[in-house]
Amino acid sequence: MSQLFSPLTIRTVEVRNRLWVAPMCQYSAQDGMPNDWHHVHLAQFASGDAGLVMAEATAVVPEGRITPEDTGIWNDEQRDAWRPIVTAIHDRGAVAAIQLAHAGRKASTYSPFAAERGTVPEAEGGWQALAPSAVAFDGYARPDELERAEIDALVTAFADGARRSREAGFDVLEIHAAHGYLLHEFLSPLSNQRTDEYGGSLENRARLLLLIVEAVRAAAPDAPLFVRFSATDWAEGGWDVAETATVSAWAHERGADLIDVSSGGLVAHQRITTGPGYQVPFASQIRATTGLPVSAVGEITTGTQAEEILAAGDADAIMAGREWLRDPHFGLRAADELGEDASVWPPQYVRARRR
Repeated sequence: MSQLFSPLTIRTVEVRNRLWVAPMCQYSAQDGMPNDWHHVHLAQFASGDAGLVMAEATAVVPEGRITPEDTGIWNDEQRDAWRPIVTAIHDRGAVAAIQLAHAGRKASTYSPFAAERGTVPEAEGGWQALAPSAVAFDGYARPDELERAEIDALVTAFADGARRSREAGFDVLEIHAAHGYLLHEFLSPLSNQRTDEYGGSLENRARLLLLIVEAVRAAAPDAPLFVRFSATDWAEGGWDVAETATVSAWAHERGADLIDVSSGGLVAHQRITTGPGYQVPFASQIRATTGLPVSAVGEITTGTQAEEILAAGDADAIMAGREWLRDPHFGLRAADELGEDASVWPPQYVRARRR
């Protein structure tokens, strides 16, 4: 059996393989409610032999949405709308995961489908963004600095989102601390200029994330818990892979099980060098430094490439995004490529199998 198609157990959950669907925003919800698009979009990947299917960045409060069209988990109606989607993923043999998120200073922006760019005005359905410091992302409106009471409320909101997610049937929870959104903004000195206990030292900048990890773990004591980090800001003076490794270990001490390693997104002046598997070295370094399970993502497009990453010990699982969009049966194709018999073909599709 290939490593890619060997199962992985995290806490009480066994994932049938290690080729997973990364969270990908669809900008297709209304009032935070997932709908038929999300149902078909996510369930198809389970039919394509994904081991784990993760729903997009899902806001724990209304003002935590990136765009007005983002999904949410801040009320029970949204919880109930997620249930049939989770059931569809389970019925096709995959593990259902959700990414709990707050967009911070990158909230209230136009979706990629809109003609406009930048911040959505309040008169057009936008809202005032909140951030660790009143420092705008280039091209967006200036956010308000979060007050202490608002920070405390956010910890509760993440815990409530975790509870509702479990009630909806999600098996795995992920805390989004990457891509320039709120928790990443607290972590990076480029966006966090606070002088209180949430700013300055690494311990202070990591404080909110660690409180949220603890709160989510308490709200969902048995669920596998991932944290997605941007391992580097790709900008001078910013967050880096060594700090990511340190905070990953702290998060693990508080209940996190796996580190989902991505990069970038904090500042517009980032300088990213891309290419096949370009973020894998970050995952490998964090895994080697901490000894924690990690997932790797970033231009991973074939079964052979994914297998080589796992065989080299660079990661424990593969997160893919765009390749699943290009081919919702990426898992079946990867298994065929590797000569793997462990893939799960839907009986309706077996006649298309090459072997």
